[in-house]
Amino acid sequence: MPKNINHMDMFIFICLFLWSLNGVFVADAVKSESVTEGESVALNSSFTQIHRDEEIDWKFGDFLIAKVKKNKESKFYGDNAEGRFRDRLKLDHQTGSLTIINSRTTDSGLYTVSSIRTDMTINTINLTVYARLPVPVISSNSSSSSSGSSEPRCVFLCSAVNVSHVTLSWFKGNSVFSSVRVSDLSSRSDLLLHLECVDDSYSCVLNNPIRNQTQHLNITELCHTCAAATEALKGSALEELIIHSEFHYRPTALSSPDLLTLSDFIRPFLLGFPFLI
Repeated sequence: MPKNINHMDMFIFICLFLWSLNGVFVADAVKSESVTEGESVALNSSFTQIHRDEEIDWKFGDFLIAKVKKNKESKFYGDNAEGRFRDRLKLDHQTGSLTIINSRTTDSGLYTVSSIRTDMTINTINLTVYARLPVPVISSNSSSSSSGSSEPRCVFLCSAVNVSHVTLSWFKGNSVFSSVRVSDLSSRSDLLLHLECVDDSYSCVLNNPIRNQTQHLNITELCHTCAAATEALKGSALEELIIHSEFHYRPTALSSPDLLTLSDFIRPFLLGFPFLI
């Protein structure tokens, strides 16, 4: 570059160069987008505005799927990429952004947009389309807490079918009680929960990075509630107290077997509760 070019000339040169890119900003990293299947997703081209003499290409992997031609004419290649995008693509003629309609899990992958005139990749987007999440199902049955023990123990099973890349978790309130990660497609995923009694603070949650489905544990299922268990323990303690008092009661000899006074009826109960005597 000649030495007589001053700073102002350099500034003008840079501005003209940037203007020649027609509003293009070259991406320096792969961007990520996530969506649930069935939803539409717009992939940003990073063009601020497409000029009439500009052409851009959209590719899915190595497959050309859409093009904005000169004079802002759109062209779609529905037969490419095994025809998976046929009739499901739209292009914004002003910015060149690509919209995928009714997204599918098979749409997940790398998308690139490039300028034909400058022969540059403008943007790269890694799209992940997650399957719709089913609501987890909770089933229950009761079993013995341990062999030889008569105390009931509640066993709950939380299940989800045909899921992948999800986490199945038991929550108590807002805290994770237990969880399992499902990476590959599984016909059925189960997670057990063992409790002595149950209240309404437990729930089973199935989630992926963008969505979750929750099923709350129904306390009227085949397991006693903690409140009922507490009342049962109180009842057992009171019954034991009465039996214990009656066992230690020895009636005093009566002067006449045919004469029973009121105190003879009351005394057994008073002996069971000495603080009342």
